[in-house]
Amino acid sequence: MEDARLIAEVEGRREALVALARDLVRIPTLNPPGRNYREICEILAARLAPGFEVELIRAVGAPGDSEAHPRWNLIARREGARPGDCVHFNSHHDVVEVGHGWTRDPFGGEVEGDRLYGRGSCDMKGGLAASVIAAEAFLAACPDFAGSIEISATADEESGGFGGVAWLAEHGRFAHVQHVLIPEPLHKDRICLGHRGVWWAEIETKGRIAHGSMPFLGDSAIRHMGALLAEIEDRLYPILATRLTEMPVTPEGARQPTLNINSIHGGEPEPEPGYTGLPAPCVADRCRIVIDRRVMIEEDLGAVKAELRGLAERLAETRPGFAFEIRDLFEVHPTMTDREAPVVRSTAAAIERVLARQAEFVVSPGTYDQKHIDRIGKLKNCIAYGPGLLRLAHQPDEWIGIQDMLDSAKVMALTLADLLGQGQARG
Repeated sequence: MEDARLIAEVEGRREALVALARDLVRIPTLNPPGRNYREICEILAARLAPGFEVELIRAVGAPGDSEAHPRWNLIARREGARPGDCVHFNSHHDVVEVGHGWTRDPFGGEVEGDRLYGRGSCDMKGGLAASVIAAEAFLAACPDFAGSIEISATADEESGGFGGVAWLAEHGRFAHVQHVLIPEPLHKDRICLGHRGVWWAEIETKGRIAHGSMPFLGDSAIRHMGALLAEIEDRLYPILATRLTEMPVTPEGARQPTLNINSIHGGEPEPEPGYTGLPAPCVADRCRIVIDRRVMIEEDLGAVKAELRGLAERLAETRPGFAFEIRDLFEVHPTMTDREAPVVRSTAAAIERVLARQAEFVVSPGTYDQKHIDRIGKLKNCIAYGPGLLRLAHQPDEWIGIQDMLDSAKVMALTLADLLGQGQARG
């Protein structure tokens, strides 16, 4: 059996690939709050049940899980003819809010030319559909394969993945897996080896309330925050600009560590919608910012935190009345799979055979569910590979190319043949 037969099996499923992707896009699995998770899992279960053993698993007790919005996940498993490795395709089924600016029905699954439109088409229901088609094509071409294939559709990646991959990893659902491919939209000729780390924190400066007509009797937390922001601007940003990672992060600007101020609020609470009165004249006794610090693999997360804390502590030594508090909100260590890992080598070889060009190796500027497979599941042999352009994710009129889905499915099928087929698909 040659590559051509396996590729032909994928090609013959072109209409099925489009139909499945459209069906998935038409289910508004919006997160937050977590709508229709059970429905999308049931549709996939019905599709996969004839050839796979299927489980629907609720992440009971996970963040966000409730009776109104239960966190449902699906795992489908197919055993081979004899023992061998397990290859696991993991896709998240949740999508972000629609937002404004659409010219098409966000959940219409419209097809025009080579494009399938809809929220989640690119990120990442097109990739999920491609993995299903790849597995089905491989099973048709290589029925006596060694090992096992798993396909999962998991919850809440867009909000951290704690009701999906993290929960499954904590419950040992990756303990038997050797290879993981996550079909995130990094494009069909790219292999994403991992992602930068992240630290989210809330920083609060303290003050003392007083009448706004006599601010000298109080102490403005907003002015203290302004001083801290000036230190960040004048001292920390220039330091970050001198650091450059060896990680192949794309785009180029993300090869430096970055710090974003996500939000700022000081003083009185925001008025309720429709309130038309004036605010009270008060000196702000509190001011808070939320920061998003992206971390390179060469950096130590503890040192990253200490760097910012040290900046604030030095300011406290010179600025009268300056007091602050830093609260951790969220953290992820950077991760990067070795280029010589089996799943990387097999996928790179498949890309070259399907697309007639060498794979590009990249690292994502933002995190995705590889963090949980690595840190909780203790599995390093993991990559992101899938169709779609990352710049289209979360955008109005989001779309994915049909030919890109088909080509990625071919790559996934050949990767399966390499990892499980003992070379059967290449003769």
